[in-house]
Amino acid sequence: MEYVNLGKSDLKVSRICMGCMGFGKAETGQHSWTVDEETSKSIIKRGLELGINFYDTAIAYQAGTSEEYLGKAIKEYAKRDEVVIATKFLPRSQEEIADGISGKEHVISSLDASLSHLGMDYVDLYIYHMWDWNTPVEEYLDGMAEGVKAGKIRQIGIANCFAWQLAEANAIAKANGWPEFVSVQNHYNLIMREEEREMKVYADERNIALTPYSALAAGRLSKRPGETSKRLEQDAYAKLKYDASADKDAMVIAKVCEIADAHSVSMTEVSLAWLLTKVASPIVGATKLRHVEGAVKALNLKLSSEEIKALEEFYEPHFLSGVMAQNTPASRTIEQVWIKNGKYRK
Repeated sequence: MEYVNLGKSDLKVSRICMGCMGFGKAETGQHSWTVDEETSKSIIKRGLELGINFYDTAIAYQAGTSEEYLGKAIKEYAKRDEVVIATKFLPRSQEEIADGISGKEHVISSLDASLSHLGMDYVDLYIYHMWDWNTPVEEYLDGMAEGVKAGKIRQIGIANCFAWQLAEANAIAKANGWPEFVSVQNHYNLIMREEEREMKVYADERNIALTPYSALAAGRLSKRPGETSKRLEQDAYAKLKYDASADKDAMVIAKVCEIADAHSVSMTEVSLAWLLTKVASPIVGATKLRHVEGAVKALNLKLSSEEIKALEEFYEPHFLSGVMAQNTPASRTIEQVWIKNGKYRK
């Protein structure tokens, strides 16, 4: 395993981050394809054995049960100070807004709920899950600063934002003496490279770590044409993000297959080896032991400059999809998909 500092922070993280969205009770959350507690724990244990010390979850994942499964596994298989645990809070709900609950109060309440789920006293990285057009970012930053001051948060990160939003938020934080975001978690992979327009340039310049989700495009970059999975068949949200661009993506996926065959490795290894040349620690979801094992193997594959060029040759600009497609002022009047389906217990 390889390790890097998370941006300019003192958090030392593995180059592969295990994404925990696939863990949790399928009957209580947004997804029907997630795995149960025992399976989740076995995957986390295997990740620890392979040197993964970075685990990413969220209060929205399966109504908080992803956090619960992760917390129990870490307690059983690892020392708390040897792992880096990241979780996220959702924007305020319409009910909270109507009740006059401030962004700061929402952060503190959400943090305490996540810590309860995890069975932990602190999180290493607390992430603002998606931009909230109904709440001044100052309120959230103030709440996160309070969590840092209380010893409940070590560092803060942000997800699903534009470069200008990250820059503005960190400028506000700096002006107020609050902690700044040290990482950004956006949508980035071989068939969704819009992050390269502005965010990657800005983050590299400011030493802000990129920890992208959908590293394998919900499995598309790990499967040959005709292969499928439970998630690809059942996850309507994942379909929404990629189906419209399937034709243009097919040529990129074919090149992944070609290079995988040339090296006698999996498509997962090729896709992640490419992404590892761009970012600090991609988030890789796993619902089977072989998923995490394949992800770690990607660290052993070093692509040539010619292979990287070939993988990038057929990319065409994409429309933003999923959460980022809703990052507009119009979202003030709609219920974002994660908020709608991500209810959790406090």
